[in-house]
Order: sequence, then C-alpha cells, then structure tokens
Amino acid sequence: MKGQGGGAGAPAKRRWRSVAAAAAALALLFLSVGVPLAVLLGLHQRFPSMYLADESAVSVFGGSEGGGWEPNTSQENDRLPVNDTNKFLPSIEKDWSKTNTGNSDAESNGTNNQPSIDKPISNTSIHPGLPIKQIVIFDDISLLSNTDADPKDNFEQGLPGDESIKSCQLEFGSYCVWSVEHKEVMKDSVVKRLKDQLFVARAYYPSIAKLEGMEKLSHEMKQSIQEHEHMLSEAICDADLPAFHGANMAKMEKTIAAAKSCLIECTNFEKKLRQLLDMTEDEAHFHARQGAYLYRLGVQTLPKSLHCLSMRLTVDYFKSFADMEYSNVQKLENPVLRHYVIFSTNLLASSMTVNSTVINSEESANVVFHLVTDAQNFYAFKNWFIRNSYKEATIGVLNFEDFQATHLDNRRVEHLSPYEEFRIASHSNARIPNTQMRTEYISVFGHSLFLLPELFSNLKRVIVLEDDTIVQRDLSHIWNLDLKGKVIGAVQSCRVRLRHLRPYLVDFPYDASSCIWMSGVSVIDLNKWREHDVTAVRNRVLQKLQHGPEASWRAAVLPAGLLAFQNLVHPIEAQWIQSGLGHDYGVNHGAIKKAGILHYNGNMKPWLELGIRRYRKYWRRYLPRDDPFLIDCNVNP
Repeated sequence: MKGQGGGAGAPAKRRWRSVAAAAAALALLFLSVGVPLAVLLGLHQRFPSMYLADESAVSVFGGSEGGGWEPNTSQENDRLPVNDTNKFLPSIEKDWSKTNTGNSDAESNGTNNQPSIDKPISNTSIHPGLPIKQIVIFDDISLLSNTDADPKDNFEQGLPGDESIKSCQLEFGSYCVWSVEHKEVMKDSVVKRLKDQLFVARAYYPSIAKLEGMEKLSHEMKQSIQEHEHMLSEAICDADLPAFHGANMAKMEKTIAAAKSCLIECTNFEKKLRQLLDMTEDEAHFHARQGAYLYRLGVQTLPKSLHCLSMRLTVDYFKSFADMEYSNVQKLENPVLRHYVIFSTNLLASSMTVNSTVINSEESANVVFHLVTDAQNFYAFKNWFIRNSYKEATIGVLNFEDFQATHLDNRRVEHLSPYEEFRIASHSNARIPNTQMRTEYISVFGHSLFLLPELFSNLKRVIVLEDDTIVQRDLSHIWNLDLKGKVIGAVQSCRVRLRHLRPYLVDFPYDASSCIWMSGVSVIDLNKWREHDVTAVRNRVLQKLQHGPEASWRAAVLPAGLLAFQNLVHPIEAQWIQSGLGHDYGVNHGAIKKAGILHYNGNMKPWLELGIRRYRKYWRRYLPRDDPFLIDCNVNP
C-alpha cells in the first residue's frame, strides 16, 4: 500500500510542477511584452500624481569654483539609438527661486541613465541642450547692456507674448520657439468650457457625496461627470462634439449651481482643485516632453533622402570610378592658391557651401577646396565631386580615418568631430530667470580641426567653412585679411566673455574681458598656429578638463578651444556674416541680403523638414535641380 501511495503521488507532484512552470512562463512572457510596451507608450507616466524634478534624462556638466571641470554624467552621442528616449527628455526645476539661490559650491548629482538638471553652480551652468549643449548664465545687467547688444538680435521679437516660452527654452531649447511658430489654431472654445465644468464638478463631488440628504444631487453630478468625460474622450475641437453637447452643458451648469449652494468645507474644495491643477500641469508637461523628443529626433536624424543619396553615390562609385586617379594633386598642395577647408559628413550641405563659394568667386581658378570626411561617406563625396564640376575650382576629398591611422600615433581623436554648438541663455537677474533673457548658439572647433597643421603641412593659410554656411559674396577680402600677428580671424560675440565661464577656467590664466568667437567662418594662419603651438596648448588644457568618457571629452571643447586661442583671435567685421538662421525667426531679410556669408547655426538646418522656411530659399538657390541622384532620392523636391 505504501508503495502504491508513493507511486500515485509522484505523478501528481509532477503535474503540479508542470502547471507551476507553465504559469511562471506565462508571467514572464507577460512581463517581457507588456512592461516594455507600457514604457514605450508612456503609460507609466501618463498621469503622474506629482511632479518629479529628477525624472529628467539629460546629461549634466557642472563645475565648482575650486575644482575646475567636473563632468557629472555622460553626454549623449550624436548616434544614440532611437529607442533610448530618456536621453532626449530633459526636465527642469519647478521652483526657480529655490533652484537659483542654492549653494554655489554644491555639485550636481545623477546617474548615467537618468541625471537631473543641477542647480547653477556659481553663476554659470553647462549641460547639453536639445541636442546642443547649453550654457545658462546668471549675470549682472552689464551682460545685456547696449554696448554689448547687437541691434539685429531679434530672437525674442516676433514671438507671441507667452512669458512661459522663456523658461521653456531653458528646458527644451529651440523646440519651444519652433512649437510657437507652428502652433495650430484650433476652434476649441466649447471644449475648453466643458473641461472647466468637468474640473469644477470633480472638485465639488467628493464633498457633496459625503453630505447627508444629497444623494440625488450626488447621483446627478456623478452622471454629468461621466457624460462630460465620454464627450471629451472623443473630442479635440468643437467640431468633434456631439449635437447634444449643449444640453449636457446646461445640465452640468445647473448641477454645479446646486452644489455651490451647499455648505461644504472650502479647504476640501481647494485641495481637490489644486490636485486637478497639478495633474493638468503634469499632463501638459508630459506632452511637451514627448513633443520635444520628437522634435529632437527630427533635427538629429539624417533625413531618409540624404541617406539614400550617400548610399547610391557610394555604390555607383565602385561601379564607375573605382580605378580613377586624381590628377590635380599639385594644386591641392600649392600654397599660392586660396584654400578652403570643410570638415563634414553631410554631403548635400558641403556641396551647397562649395557651390555658393565658387559661384560668387571672381577667380574660381584660384579656389581649392579640401573636404575632410569619414570613411562611411568618403566614396560618396568622391563620386559627387567627380561628377559635378564647379567652374575652374579644384576639389579634393580626404578620408580623416586614413589620415588618423597613418599620422596620429594613437592620439585620442577616435572619429571625425567637425564642430560643436552650444546654446547660451543669459539672464540679468538670477532670481527671476524669465526676465531679459537672450539665447544664442555658439559654434566652436571640434577636436578634429585642431589637426589642421598636420593635415595640411604644405599650406600657410586656409579658410575654414562649416557645412551650414552659404557664401553670397567673393571672399577675397577675408582671404587677404591682415591678422596682425594673430592665429585666426573670426567673428566675435562680446555678449558672452570669458568671465562668464569662470567656474570652468579657474585652473588656467585668462583674460576675463575676452570675447568668445564663432567658428562658422574663420581664416587661419597655419604658420602662426605652428609658431604658437596651439594644438599642444589645447591638448594640455583638455587633459585637465576632461575625465574619461566621451561625455567630458566633447563638453570640454568650449573652454579648451577658447583658452587655446586666447589673445590669438583677430575680429572679422560682424556685418560680413549673418548668423542665427537656424534658430532665430526674427532675422531681417535686408540684413540677410547684405551679408557676405549666411550661417545657419542652431538646430533648424535648411536641409531639414524642421528648418525655418523663410530662410530656406537662400540655401536652396544653390541646389542642382537636375541631378539624377537628387531626383531619384527625392532630395528637396
């Protein structure tokens, strides 16, 4: 009997074990599918019950008065995976008065995955923006005085009078300006009235439901709330509302009037309204974060048409020109000619800069272009400039990674880094950040450009152009500019000086009154560069500023570049270059036509769908409309 009992029990135990294993497998399957889906859709934070200031996911770079450059977290790479949404969603402190009056020696805290925007340390805070790194300056009124102000600075002009747009820029950058310019005018006045009624009814209902003898009113109010919720769940504008919405509004109005006549505690009503207000603000902030993420995705992602162009040109090169030898090597190394250098991975943008320069050049035979790109785009660049002629100009394409492998002795320049852009927001009053705010976009040399003397060892002078520039006049004046013993000639921006970056420069001697400069267009005396050994100076500064990962390596570009060229910059007349066409909706068309060079600095580049349309025509006029590759890839139809 005992043996029989044991024999019968063993299969039962095995059955229970198999059932438990199946249940566990189903549970794991549900978690593996359901949880990522909920996170992807944002359901876990659609209606947060409280505001989480630390919910942000943007990298932060702080600094202290005595500690020099302190990297807080890793900066996002330009090639972040699309599904890594947290890295694109910034947050900002809700209470500005607390944020801006904190201890100046405090250091920001965070993790690599979800860091928070720290309190400004001393009077300056640096952290990546959207997607451009941001500097927030809280300084005295002299920063915004008339002596430093540019009369063409219309960044805040022409925008609707929404004061929140200024603090929004600190959190989401140029997305706020773009969203205001593209705001859809909706006819939803009735929908808003319905929402107001719904909020008031929700605030009254808990108190009415507790009163004795008010069961009928409580039932009517609950029914009206449910009817309003049903209507609003299917309506965005007034046209979406059902025909009977007027009757429901009148019914709700009577119900609310009856509720107001009841004696209830005001504190409960106020508390409920405050909860509804907080929930609404959080929901609005959630949608703003989602919109900012999609905007950032749009400005950071290479358009499909440009990817198609690069791939097709690469394939065609190996079919048509793989064995072709370049015949103008002597011109590429002739120091007598005018040499222009462009570091870029964007073929279309680079070709537009080349085309505009050559078309407006009086002597194109003396023009030599050096285009430095990476291995991925090298053959597409070569194919394009073999197929397309630009008057009598000479154009050479250099693979930066080939040069790196043969010349750099394992120095840390792992990939092509053309230039970096920083968003600079300044306030005249640290306690009231929404007053007198300016926003500028400053571009500076990336790590790769500090190898210019080695890349072009036979040349004495070059003009460096960024790929987001368009040339409208002959550049002979800039080429022949007397630099008066300086290394570089560039446009300076004296609204921001080195003293405003002092938390990051404390370990180095610097001139506090020196202006920062823009790298969009610069003429460089390579002999003076070698004489002052600018690259070595910059490398020494960089070693002290950066610590470890690519985050600090890229973020240290600004202070390292400014210190390396300190007192070595000769100013180019500001009227030569009109900047701001990639972020400023208020630039005057008269100023654009008078400028010799247009600089589309900012997020909204002209080749993007999100580019500022009113300035795009100045860029598109240099687009070859009949090129078969552009037509096949549907580039700017």
